[in-house]
Amino acid sequence: SGLLMYIQVPVPFAPSFYKLDFCDVPVLVGSFAMGPLAGTIIAALKILISLVLRGTQTAGVGEFSNWVQACSLSIPAALIYQHKKSRKSAMAGIVAGIAAMVAIACFTNAYIMLPAYAAAFHMPIDNLIAMGNAVNPRIDSLMAFILLAVAPFNLLKGALVGLITTLIYKRISILIKTKI
Repeated sequence: SGLLMYIQVPVPFAPSFYKLDFCDVPVLVGSFAMGPLAGTIIAALKILISLVLRGTQTAGVGEFSNWVQACSLSIPAALIYQHKKSRKSAMAGIVAGIAAMVAIACFTNAYIMLPAYAAAFHMPIDNLIAMGNAVNPRIDSLMAFILLAVAPFNLLKGALVGLITTLIYKRISILIKTKI
């Protein structure tokens, strides 16, 4: 998971500091295989690995945001899947996890992450909004930034992570369970 953080793809509808990666696939796989606590630990380990290997460019704000995002996706998904282990409950868990991730990302970005990022780099939040406006002229306020950049980014990431997890989980879970 820590190494997958290196493979990043910019998205055309958000500022350059929002990059799509697939580091939450191992978090979600681990959550399904070993439970939500394991997923939370895997998410923390990926952040630590990333910090050791490449440091931080966001004064820790991006790393904390990434951990919150991973946990908000994996915990609801794992809790639903652990209740009844079936493909249907896995899909329901992923959908619930995506919904939680989008909602939590919107709230935390509006009230915690973006203000903390702006404070850490001694810039007004209007500078971040201007970065959003540069890629989408409709981003002209913090609320527009949240609705037009943060929400779609997290929806896309959650959907792709969920899809990949759905495609590989059965094969990988056999390997995980034989090692435990």
